[in-house]
Amino acid sequence: MRSTVGWQVEGPSPTLRRTRLERRDLRPDDLAVRVDYCGVCHTDLHAVGARHGEAGSAGRPLVPGHEFTGVVTETGPAVTRFTAGDPVAVGNIVDSCGECAMCRAGQENFCHAFPTLTYDGVDRHDGSTTLGGYSREYVVREAFAYPLPAGLDPAAAAPLLCAGITVWEPLHALGVGKGTRVAVAGLGGLGHLAVKIAVALGADTTVVSRSSDKADNARRLGAHGFVVSTAPEQLADARDSFDVVIDTVSAPHDLGPYLRLVAMDGTLSHLGHLGPVTVETTDLLVGRKHLSSAGSGGRPATTAMLDFCAEHGITADIELLPSARVNEALDRLRRNDVRHRFVLDLSDLD
Repeated sequence: MRSTVGWQVEGPSPTLRRTRLERRDLRPDDLAVRVDYCGVCHTDLHAVGARHGEAGSAGRPLVPGHEFTGVVTETGPAVTRFTAGDPVAVGNIVDSCGECAMCRAGQENFCHAFPTLTYDGVDRHDGSTTLGGYSREYVVREAFAYPLPAGLDPAAAAPLLCAGITVWEPLHALGVGKGTRVAVAGLGGLGHLAVKIAVALGADTTVVSRSSDKADNARRLGAHGFVVSTAPEQLADARDSFDVVIDTVSAPHDLGPYLRLVAMDGTLSHLGHLGPVTVETTDLLVGRKHLSSAGSGGRPATTAMLDFCAEHGITADIELLPSARVNEALDRLRRNDVRHRFVLDLSDLD
């Protein structure tokens, strides 16, 4: 086993504490990665909260973090794509069955046997619990690591491996490009990257937000329009206006107002809140509208997303914190006190 250091939830407390961690010895197709920067995702916050209230979980380790960049420090004997010193990026999936129809189609994120998640997943070889990127080292299969393109700031690029690919998938799958009318609801970690990517794809892009306070920021990100969702007259004026609406709002909410923004035969892609939703059939019926969702991405899409972001200079807007402030970051994220993504600098674990 390999020894490293990271931030782990221990016992009944939701507080993450610095802890000695054990990583597996390298298998033939493994990389050892020194984790330099790891984004802080709402999923991390939910996982910590769920573990705090989960009966019988005290003995199961939880080390969050599933969007990180770093440098290869060692390779297994069968590795061919990387050498020590290469900059790499790792997302929220680190393995899959490789055999089902989804895996064969390059959609490992939809693996029928369920993909192995970067943390709190089950290793397909030894059954151990995967420990995430809030640590100084991660061991990952070569196939699920990505070369970090030159020119991308490694700290600001880390959130691309979760938030970036999550919004890239529907934008790409729905054919967003020059002339497409896109609305992005919510301007947080997912939303601000959706705006940047949609604009770079050539779409006429509008931000939908609860207040006008974010209008200047939306324009700074490249948005062409702004709609206040709490202003009935603005919603009425924007009705049936958008080919694609990317809904990144993380809290439960009524989808009706957003579906009414969708143009005939258009799509509402619901990304932010992964939970039950209730939809009035008439909101879909009037205009033959579509409701879809997406999550993460397969290996081909992740590679394409990184290349596109490198070509267009797209990274996340981040607040970089030393990893010792991880609990502060989670608390502030809980209060939505971030613009737009926290990233942890893991160098303080040395």
